[in-house]
Amino acid sequence: MFGPRAVVALSAVAFVRNMNASATTAAPEVPGLLRLHAVRGCEVRRCNEMLLLRPGGDSPTSGRHVLYFPGDIQNFHEVMASHHDNRQWLPWSLENVAVKLSKHFPGSHVWVIRASRMYLHKFSCYDNFVESSLFGAPEHSSGYGAFRHLQALFVHAFELAKNPLDSVGINGSAACAGASNSCYESQKSSSCNQPFVMNSSLPANLTLTLVGFSKGCVVLNQLLYELAGARANSMTSSFVKHITDMYWLDGGHPGGSDTWVTKTEVLKELASSGIAVHCHVTPYEVRDPMRAWVGNEHSKFAQTLKELGAPIVNVVHFMNEKPSLENHFRVLEMISNEEV
Repeated sequence: MFGPRAVVALSAVAFVRNMNASATTAAPEVPGLLRLHAVRGCEVRRCNEMLLLRPGGDSPTSGRHVLYFPGDIQNFHEVMASHHDNRQWLPWSLENVAVKLSKHFPGSHVWVIRASRMYLHKFSCYDNFVESSLFGAPEHSSGYGAFRHLQALFVHAFELAKNPLDSVGINGSAACAGASNSCYESQKSSSCNQPFVMNSSLPANLTLTLVGFSKGCVVLNQLLYELAGARANSMTSSFVKHITDMYWLDGGHPGGSDTWVTKTEVLKELASSGIAVHCHVTPYEVRDPMRAWVGNEHSKFAQTLKELGAPIVNVVHFMNEKPSLENHFRVLEMISNEEV
């Protein structure tokens, strides 16, 4: 999560590095990377752009899938390269993170789900998944339709990936008809209440790992608030059963609370689901004296799940280093290190 202080720091460092930016802003050449434009979710105008990086080697038909929700600043490589404040963070562009995740989860399909709205080119806003403020702070509820949207989004993207020519989102059935790049105009009225059936073409051995980084963790939190209803609903229960792991990576947002889920009844549902929980945090989020509630909520989240018997790994990285944006991003490289 990037607050006002971080935005000032971004601008200052970007100015210094601006003269050398042209040598480092070339888009990465990533074999097997597919970009899907305006993939439809559970309603026609509720859509997201996505990336898919398929596994190489002997695993092209693997049933393992990783779904990643990015944080603030993170965008497509060419978009970040064109913005003077964001160029310095190009190693963490959506394309580059897809590659990093493919190394952490070998043999898995990696899906990157771009936030539907980027306020001021910096603040990721997941309006399709959770009621959000101008800067992307969430207002959680149990009936927004995040699970329905995620299920439909994944199924439609899966179908589009079979036929990349439709991925431009113009004529394909999975595209958002008449939608803008942000898909934002009508999503406030999207209810995701219409019936949706899991596509039988999905692999029978499907496993889903959900990964949220920084602001992207608001999606995981919203899913927790909807978990009880989704498990009980015949239209979403089978999809939920495919989720094996959830990763919270240094969660943060500009709101004054609810950075981590602390309601016992919600965490009981997560514990009973059998989903393995992974928490990787840094002092940038959990030891910020100006946002003490973040660390307190994180501790309560982890401790409550432990007491409830949930399978959980909880690691604080870079404990002996000064809190920094660099280490905040670097947590994305630490998720394979789960030694407490």
